[in-house]
Amino acid sequence: MTVVIICAGGPEEEVVSNDFLFSFQDVKFIGADHGAVYLLNRGIIPDLAVGDFDSLTNEEWQLVHERVPNIQRHKPEKDETDTELALLKALEFNPTEILLTGVTGGRLDHYEANLHILYRVQKMYPSIEIKIINNFNCLQFLWPGEHKIVSDHYFKYLSFFAFGDVVRNVTLRNVFYETTDEVIDIGTTRFTSNEIVGDYASISFSSGICLMIRSIDDKE
Repeated sequence: MTVVIICAGGPEEEVVSNDFLFSFQDVKFIGADHGAVYLLNRGIIPDLAVGDFDSLTNEEWQLVHERVPNIQRHKPEKDETDTELALLKALEFNPTEILLTGVTGGRLDHYEANLHILYRVQKMYPSIEIKIINNFNCLQFLWPGEHKIVSDHYFKYLSFFAFGDVVRNVTLRNVFYETTDEVIDIGTTRFTSNEIVGDYASISFSSGICLMIRSIDDKE
């Protein structure tokens, strides 16, 4: 059960905590551009660093060049973003789960691009769980069917949004606000800030793509 953690070069405060990074046994780390420096700063030597590395200083590039055993450097003039290149390389490890961190905050166009990259790759590889995670949020896409959601003592709140089209026949169980055969419309906020009751909850729906966000209030 290999987990691949991709650390991208967004604001460093958006990178998930060291406790989380060191909590896995069978894990591979990929540094996307400046994310390779973030991992090295936290005592983690990436299995791979990928990108154009145009955001690194000469000293930072020398550090990556000396410490990381596998580096794939690309020209800045390319069709893919550094995060997209890292995500495509992550698939080569045959993972059961891919976690992207350092891809939120900062430039909103970068965040939006990363969200759509996650959607596209998740659609291509539905058997792999792919998530965006930082210290306050965990995002992932759900396809039609039934999904078990295990309770997490850290991410308290549970929200659902329609992505691209209406989500139909939505049934939520073992949450504070249960529903049966409801609809998540584009633009609605009705399915925001639910909470799991017990050890797990479930969501099922018949059509559409659902963006699930698990969060904790930054004041907690």
